[in-house]
Amino acid sequence: MAGGGRCEAPLRAGLAALLCALHVQAACQGAAVTQDLLKEGFHRDLLVKVELGVAEEDVGGCRVAARTRLPPGIYVDPYELASLQQHNLTQALLIPNAVDVEAPEYLARDLLVLLYMDPDPGCSRCFSAVLPVHGRYHRPAEDTEEALVVLKSPEVLACCCDTHPRTACWTPAEVEAPCPASTNGACQWYSVIHKPTYQESILQVPVGLRQHSSLVCALTLLTTALCSCLILRALCKHGHFFSVPCSE
Repeated sequence: MAGGGRCEAPLRAGLAALLCALHVQAACQGAAVTQDLLKEGFHRDLLVKVELGVAEEDVGGCRVAARTRLPPGIYVDPYELASLQQHNLTQALLIPNAVDVEAPEYLARDLLVLLYMDPDPGCSRCFSAVLPVHGRYHRPAEDTEEALVVLKSPEVLACCCDTHPRTACWTPAEVEAPCPASTNGACQWYSVIHKPTYQESILQVPVGLRQHSSLVCALTLLTTALCSCLILRALCKHGHFFSVPCSE
């Protein structure tokens, strides 16, 4: 009996911990995340909105960010981002910070973006941010004139330097990025439980057809040769040529 009691004690403790975790998970309401692609064409704006599922007193003094991984078919221009940050229009951190804006989709890599979000004046638990993104050129396709670039739901992060968040609902996260709300730059980031977006954002990029490759190459070569001839003709007709004597 004594041995049975010793075996039951760890079982009761484990069951109590499981019930406590389930109770905490049920009490924590996940954050609602939405993202939309604005504008049309290759140059778009990614709008991300977050509504935290915690009490208002737990949000005060916290800074919220969205960490998203952009696929190779889409990128952020670091020079454009630097200009926006100088005017306090958008704050974001690119990983890696060196982005080849000329690379096509099949030669590019994923891009990790930490997008700092601004609070909504009309909602104390709501945050939003806009990030300019651009579509990359894709390989010619066989039977379709569009390539689909799918953006997955971002991860919601929060850092609270002056307050103590509800750590039962927010778990510590490893984020190698400063917290703008901190005066000394050091602050603990937390991962916020969130509900994924109802539908994934899809960027439709126009692509050429592979069977048109020979025609495109021929027209490009013909146009280049014609323009070169016109330039040479203009130089010979209107240009001024004079010889420079060679020094002995």
